[in-house]
Amino acid sequence: MALSSNSLLPATITVPGYAREQLKTRIVHLGFGAFHRAHQAVYADRLANEHGSDWGYCEINLRSGEQKIADLKRQDLLYSVAEMDDTGWHGRVVGIVRQALYLKSDGLPAVLTAMAQPDVAIVSMTVTEKGYSHHPASGSLMIDHPDITHDIAHPLEPRSVPGLLLAALRLRRSHGLAPFTVMSCDNMPENGRVVRNVVTQLARLQDAELAAWVEQQVAFPSTMVDRIVPAVTPDALRQIQTLLGGVSDPLGVTCEPFHQWVIEDRFPQGRPAWEKAGAELVDDVVPYEEMKLRMLNGSHSFLAYLGYLAGYAHIGDCMQDPHFVVAARRLMLTEQAPTLQVRGVDLALYADSLLLRYGNGTLKHRTWQIAMDGTQKLPQRMLDSIRWHLAHGSRFDCLALGVAAWMRYVGGKDEQGQPIEISDPLSDELASRVATSAEGNERVLSLLQIETVFGQDLPANATFVEAVTHAYLALLAHGAKETVSRLLNN
Repeated sequence: MALSSNSLLPATITVPGYAREQLKTRIVHLGFGAFHRAHQAVYADRLANEHGSDWGYCEINLRSGEQKIADLKRQDLLYSVAEMDDTGWHGRVVGIVRQALYLKSDGLPAVLTAMAQPDVAIVSMTVTEKGYSHHPASGSLMIDHPDITHDIAHPLEPRSVPGLLLAALRLRRSHGLAPFTVMSCDNMPENGRVVRNVVTQLARLQDAELAAWVEQQVAFPSTMVDRIVPAVTPDALRQIQTLLGGVSDPLGVTCEPFHQWVIEDRFPQGRPAWEKAGAELVDDVVPYEEMKLRMLNGSHSFLAYLGYLAGYAHIGDCMQDPHFVVAARRLMLTEQAPTLQVRGVDLALYADSLLLRYGNGTLKHRTWQIAMDGTQKLPQRMLDSIRWHLAHGSRFDCLALGVAAWMRYVGGKDEQGQPIEISDPLSDELASRVATSAEGNERVLSLLQIETVFGQDLPANATFVEAVTHAYLALLAHGAKETVSRLLNN
């Protein structure tokens, strides 16, 4: 039996205790993925359950996830979330969704109409870093991206996320409606600035008058989100079904109990009282973003690339290796912490709390999953910190090893010679550079020429090139486990 509003669930499951029909569609969210289901939507569900909030969601998938939207509609717009730790599994059914659309089947007019509903005050997004059609090294719009060139020529038939936002804003403006606030929930530094950049740059290329209106009227607050949400596996879905008393839910997600949301408080058309559900509303989110991106996400990527090469399938497996634990802590406190602007936070305590979270034995967070889209992630997770060290003349051995491990990983074969499935928006370029360069120094120099990742400054810096090359050659000679062990003796 599939989950529905008529499902009989165990008393231990938290279910919607509010009148769902009284919810208003006030937020449109692009990207009905696992993280959103376990994070932002849960905040809204708690507000409705515990504080009588009427802020509901319209969920939209754009390029993929057609089945998820179909499942959501079939399940009366309900899905489940299971928090996992060593004490057991704790479930809730989320009922905050009021509408669900898939662009390719429901059509662009339906999507734009949903975004132009008068009650909609916020359009939020979890479309991953690559969804913004931007250069990660600079944050500027990728003007030669095929979707962007199309959207410049055909602004009313958008293919890109920035183009869709502009088309919806254009429609609201024509209807005399206030613009919605645009809120990115993706892991990028100053994500609000990034989405503002790409939207306004595209607007200038489409319509100068519209661009001026967007720049004057639309708010783009930055946010920082944090919760470990592993990719859903068949085994996890079976365990969720058991938790729900035999009721199946293909949309069920698993996650850790911890959750954090820091939000820049700029919402001209109003917002939910997120602070009542534990969110932090601040004037400047950048220091928190940097802390999370560099210490958490940076150490996650460090462990993912080295762990995968070492044969560790999950982050929890890496935490069973004492050398990996010490190396990750050193990375966070010795090389990432000094680069941060955040004040009033015990960074040693924060690092230790992250290591405890990584060691959650019930979470099966795949190193391969975290290793995805490295060309989009490296700049903010590692390279910005390396630039800080280069400017200050300090060492960055762990960061250099992290970059080298990424290079070794995108070589496409693990240390046993088995193929690695590379999931990255630049996978074709990566494969070409690997195929046309000899293993070793030449491989490093070839990958460093990807300007959208490394810019022009890093490949020209002898200290940086030498450090990464040294680490890469160590991985070739000794393997990931031994290289990490040797790193700790330096």
